[in-house]
Amino acid sequence: MTRSALLIGALTHTRKEWEQLGGVADKLYEYPSGTREEFLSKSKAGAFEGIYALYRSNDSNKYTGNFDEELLDALPESLKFICHNGAGYDNIDVPACTKRGIAVSSTPIAVDDATADVAMFLMLGALRNITPSFQAVRQGKWRGNFALGHDPKNKVLGILGMGGIGSAVAQRAKAFGMKIQYHNRKQLSSEKEEGAKYVTFDELLATSDVLSLNLSLNPSTRHIIGKQEFEKMKDGIIIVNTARGPLIDEAALVDALKNGKVWSAGLDVFEEEPKIHSGLLEAENVVLLPHMGTATYETQRDMELLVLDNLKSAIQSDKLLTQVPEQKKDAAKI
Repeated sequence: MTRSALLIGALTHTRKEWEQLGGVADKLYEYPSGTREEFLSKSKAGAFEGIYALYRSNDSNKYTGNFDEELLDALPESLKFICHNGAGYDNIDVPACTKRGIAVSSTPIAVDDATADVAMFLMLGALRNITPSFQAVRQGKWRGNFALGHDPKNKVLGILGMGGIGSAVAQRAKAFGMKIQYHNRKQLSSEKEEGAKYVTFDELLATSDVLSLNLSLNPSTRHIIGKQEFEKMKDGIIIVNTARGPLIDEAALVDALKNGKVWSAGLDVFEEEPKIHSGLLEAENVVLLPHMGTATYETQRDMELLVLDNLKSAIQSDKLLTQVPEQKKDAAKI
């Protein structure tokens, strides 16, 4: 069986390592740019015949669109592995891949520290109400519409999604004297909890002073935070989101910011990015970043290397190092 590899999109830090895969794969194909229509046309015409695994770079969605059933059907039957560069993979139809016997990997671990650092940046900025003064000082207005902020010490930090990133946020928040509680689908072992308290989803909402979202986006988590959830929260809660924008109903968040239910928010991701809700842009009590949680040289290289390691393992051993969790329990079916 031919075991070739396809790179979709560009590589910034690991071009040499990709080319070295030529010693492992039978052939290396590339689709550096283009449109979804062009990609589908090439695939149907057999341009990628024999590919066994593909590398999906973190900018490739603009060239191919989502990896849905239409696109999967156009790819050759030889394809068995999709190695995705990104912690989030909501633009890949994982159930459709599983149905077709295609295993999917993402890049957890590599993104944990950089994303957690940005979460703390946003959290501290939101706690200190930094936006009005940050903007004013560059305009020669000194502190501008200055107001006192809050200390992180002794605040209860609720983490929704205590995976690798959530755990890294917890470690950092402890250094600021915060008390950590979390909610997952399943409670972690005491060793992995490292002193954090496991609570129900409703208890997390009702008792947290700060809420950090660190979970994956899928149909069950879309708008997991909306009007009803805000109503269950403490008055004056602070919201931080470095995961995926659609986890929050942005219109409901804007209302909660206006009526004081949410004191402030720190956001790196948005529901329809790059478009940002006008109510968030107008609000002074929000710290905004343009989805740059993993934007460091070190992390971007580590992510690219992890994808290549998955690709190499797939070709040589028919195994992925960081297969997406939805498929791990169904590994025998793939």
